[in-house]
Amino acid sequence: MLISTRGRYALRILIDMAEHGGRGYIKLKDVAERQDISEKYLESIVKELVKNGILIGLRGKGGGYRLAFEPDRINVGEVLRIMEGGLAPVACLEDGAKQCPKAAECRTLGFWKGLDETIRRYTDSFSVADLTRTDNIGNDYII
Repeated sequence: MLISTRGRYALRILIDMAEHGGRGYIKLKDVAERQDISEKYLESIVKELVKNGILIGLRGKGGGYRLAFEPDRINVGEVLRIMEGGLAPVACLEDGAKQCPKAAECRTLGFWKGLDETIRRYTDSFSVADLTRTDNIGNDYII
């Protein structure tokens, strides 16, 4: 499993907003500058986060984006599943996948199910607030 830049950057955006936003709106230009990521690329990521209720956007003067919830209520696993379309290690375990005709005789299915559960349990055990803590080893925005 390889997390794409969309998933990694989504987390960087949310961490940045948690640390710099308070209750106000943040301009995407400011996030792009702080994170050294193209504003145009961030727009597509933010659009998905707004669509899924993770961020709230406000147009016009004083507008920008802000977290829809407190950072401790934004689940890292959920964000990654939104951005990646799922985190299943094999296609047959993706949400909405059709039953594999070989499932009854598949010798590796139990292994893949265990790995899938481990990935879900681990990613779901973190919130954006957890990622903002400076006591985390490697807390240098490189995700």
